[in-house]
Amino acid sequence: MNGHGGSRPSFSEPSDFLRIGYRFIRRNLINAKRRWNARDLVGAIPVLVVLWIWTLHWGERTVFDRSVASCDWDTWEQWPSNAKPHRLAFVADPQLVDPHTYPGRPWPLSTFTTLHTDNYIHRAWTRINNVLYPDTVFFLGDLFDGGREWSTTTTKSEEVQWRQYGQKFWLKEYDRFGKLFYPAWTKSGVVPREGQPGRKLIDSLPGNHDLGFASGIQTSVRKRFQAYFGEGSRVDVIANHTFVSLDSVSLSAKGSTSTTDEQIWKPVQEFLDNVQSTKKRAVIRELRRQQGLNTVQLYKHELVDTDDLASNMLPEFQEDPPGFPTILLTHVPLYRSPGEPCGPMRERHPPTPPPKGQTEPVYPDHRNAISVSAGYQYQNVLTEQISKEVTEKVGNISYAFSGDDHDYCEVVHRRYSSAGKGIREITVKSISWAMGVRLPGILMLSMWNPIDKYGNTLESEVGSSNTIQTHQCLLPDQLGIFLQYVTLVVITFACLLLRAALVMVGRLPGSINTPLDSSSILPTSSKAMSSAEFEKTEIHHSRQSSYAEDKSVNGSTSAENRSVLNARNGYARERSGSSAKSTYTYPLINHAGNFGPTKRETRVTAKHTTQKKKKRGLALLWAEFSWSLVKVGGVAFAWYFWLIKTG
Repeated sequence: MNGHGGSRPSFSEPSDFLRIGYRFIRRNLINAKRRWNARDLVGAIPVLVVLWIWTLHWGERTVFDRSVASCDWDTWEQWPSNAKPHRLAFVADPQLVDPHTYPGRPWPLSTFTTLHTDNYIHRAWTRINNVLYPDTVFFLGDLFDGGREWSTTTTKSEEVQWRQYGQKFWLKEYDRFGKLFYPAWTKSGVVPREGQPGRKLIDSLPGNHDLGFASGIQTSVRKRFQAYFGEGSRVDVIANHTFVSLDSVSLSAKGSTSTTDEQIWKPVQEFLDNVQSTKKRAVIRELRRQQGLNTVQLYKHELVDTDDLASNMLPEFQEDPPGFPTILLTHVPLYRSPGEPCGPMRERHPPTPPPKGQTEPVYPDHRNAISVSAGYQYQNVLTEQISKEVTEKVGNISYAFSGDDHDYCEVVHRRYSSAGKGIREITVKSISWAMGVRLPGILMLSMWNPIDKYGNTLESEVGSSNTIQTHQCLLPDQLGIFLQYVTLVVITFACLLLRAALVMVGRLPGSINTPLDSSSILPTSSKAMSSAEFEKTEIHHSRQSSYAEDKSVNGSTSAENRSVLNARNGYARERSGSSAKSTYTYPLINHAGNFGPTKRETRVTAKHTTQKKKKRGLALLWAEFSWSLVKVGGVAFAWYFWLIKTG
């Protein structure tokens, strides 16, 4: 800009501005290096942050990985080296938490319980599929908790408090169940293991929380369940074993003279009356499949030359094959005498210690047994009459697996007809940590039954060992994990409170009362300037800047500039001999007087003079404690929610 009249004052940066900035950065880096202390890395806050990160990862990842990995099939299977066993898992009583589970539990505790229970099941189920990769999975009923109470389009719950939950709510719960279990099953893989025909998941067996019990079942509720999950009573041949699933909650309505109740139990009774022929047909189909024959047609359909008719033999098949070992699946356990012990693997009530000098277990042991009792919409065991009828009509039962009780129980029934050594029944633990057990679990089955083309077991390969091996796989103790978190919360509060107290008494440097930074490159002032003083300061700096520029110009240029007459105007006059860079200011007379600082001057001076009032005593204690708690808690919560979101 030239120096003619009407021009406004201009600002030109000093020639060594970059050099000043470089010195400023270098000086601050050196000061920071001098202030750095290795103890900062081992202070209370960094240590607690690291401890929280490690603990949360342990509770949300490590314990699940270790629990499932400890159940690896190779660690407990005991088959010959040439065996290719079929691997199966039983899942009992997920009972997805819903309003029926904890009625009256306030928000947000109710929401937290639902979300965290789903997260626990999803996390365990995902690892079961990815690590254990079972060939077949059976669910043993009670998929939902309040499924029997949710109204259909034609019926409503007997209890008024549940009538607000209808068909839409049930469909929402069905979708929730599907999202928990189906994606993890398919994502883990659909390719069968070597020697296995494929993978299969069967979840059609209902429980009393899905349908109700006996005469409390509504036919529309059962039809809805069967429409989405399939028939509850069915026969499956898996690994040369016959699995008979029985809708025992519906069959328990038998004995009532009501026409409505007959509609509940009669379909199951018809299945039971024909189960022997159903088993035989299923075995024949499986044997034909293994021989490469058509599973529907008795003989292959193929053309044969007339010259070969005399010598050609149609594939023969044994009409009455020997039965495979039969396994009964029922949600409600079979009847047993009151006080029948469940064994040492029962979690909630271990066996009663025998009296001094007695070596045999206590019998009866009511504490360790499943209670033989009943109530609204439940019955702990089937009646003795129904249990006897079921075992006789199914026949050849070697094992029975049930749910409902939520805890492990193992008994051998010798009062019923069986495969010869009694029926070994195992009641499977619930997979949910909200069902009254600290250690949820699943039951794993390893099956190997080599047969000839007629279905006879090759005892030379199996030997005297059983064709089934079982193992209980325990999942993490979620309540114990929460207790670890609570313990760490107490430790965190204590450490941060102690740190704040030491800061208050001056034993540790704090983070609240930080001193004003003295490394600024600009001058600071502790008092406000008047407008005239402010203008004088600007003129002084302007003259110094112009003088420095003049000295940098060579002699010939200076002489030339001094010979030039510069124009004046009514507002300003040139204070420098240089015509290339002119700086104009207003006459001081225009600013005579003391009018106080302007708003702009107040902002500039306040920026350099404002200081925080130092906190002392309890105020400092609380400020340091709350600041450090927010810092540690912020990192911990962010890490925790990320672990939950990513599974």
